[in-house]
Order: sequence, then structure tokens, then C-alpha cells
Amino acid sequence: MTVEDVFKVVARDVPFYRNTGGGVSVSGGEPLQQWQWVLGLFKTCKQAGFHTALDTTGSCKWEHMRRVLEYVDLILFDVKHMDSARCKEKCGVGNALILENLEKAAKMCTIWLRIPLIPNYNDSETNMRLIAELASRTMVDKVSLLPYHEYGKQKYSSLGREYCFNGMAILNPDDQTVTRSKGLLESYGLEVSVGS
Repeated sequence: MTVEDVFKVVARDVPFYRNTGGGVSVSGGEPLQQWQWVLGLFKTCKQAGFHTALDTTGSCKWEHMRRVLEYVDLILFDVKHMDSARCKEKCGVGNALILENLEKAAKMCTIWLRIPLIPNYNDSETNMRLIAELASRTMVDKVSLLPYHEYGKQKYSSLGREYCFNGMAILNPDDQTVTRSKGLLESYGLEVSVGS
């Protein structure tokens, strides 16, 4: 679809945006893999006065991201793990570029840091403290803990891709783990939500 095609659909919800303070969010996969298209859509949305949100991992060239962020009000920025090797092990790329882009993006937009909470992968106290330090340093507005679930497992199968957590005994994080992680992040003065 063209930017114009999508904008026609988006524009149908103007009464909803006005009544709720909502707007247009672009997510993916990684939407910045198609940064020029996203740039065109967000530019058109901003010209129409719509609030815009970008859901990203930040794994892209900074120059592309910077150009898109000129038309973004809110970034939902995913950070999976603070250890680059552990990040590469499950995500296919290390986190150096991601963290560098987060630091730069924090100077341009409001950021909500999103942490998928995965038992035995990134729920350790050490990793949570490093995330808290990152969130404090970049002055994010909010940290969202997203407890692990397997809703996307079927999607991987339908795409013919291997699910990276197959064979691992992963359970949804228990309430105690979620509460501990939330409390640790809040101890740094951060606003923390669970599941959103």
C-alpha cells in the first residue's frame, strides 16, 4: 500500500483521535526496515495534526532513524538484554547500535522503554539494574515490563522461521518475578507498568 492509501484509512479515525488523545502508531517487525515509507506516513500524519508513535528495536542506521524521529511524538523502544552477547544469541544482533540509537533518540522524543520479561534470559537482578541505569540516564518517561508469552510462536511457524526459544523450558514469569523486577526498577525513581 502507498502512504496515501494508508493515510486514507488512518484519517477515518479522526473523531477517535480527538476524543481519546490517541493517534497513529507504526510497529512491525521492525518498521525502520522501511524507514522511507514510515517517514512519508508520519510526515503526512503530522501535517494533519495527528499524534504519532513508533514501536522500534532501534536496530537501524541512525541517520534513517533521525529523519523519521523528526515526525514522531512517542517512541516505544524495545530493549531485550543489556549484555550484547546475550542479545545477539537470541535476537541475531548485538545491542551496541540499539543502545547508541536509544541515547540519541532520547534527546529528540518522549520514550517508553519496553522490556519483554523472559525467565532465565533477561530477568536477573543484574540485568534489571543495568536497564534501570539506562532508563535513568536517558530519562525515559516510562518503563513497561512485558511478561513473556508464546502468542507469537505460531507466527514464526507460518513464516517458516525457527522460534528462537524452542527447546528451552520457559514459563511465563511468575508474579513474584514480575513484582521483584517492577520494584527494582521503581527503586530508581522510574514509572513502571506491567503488560502495557
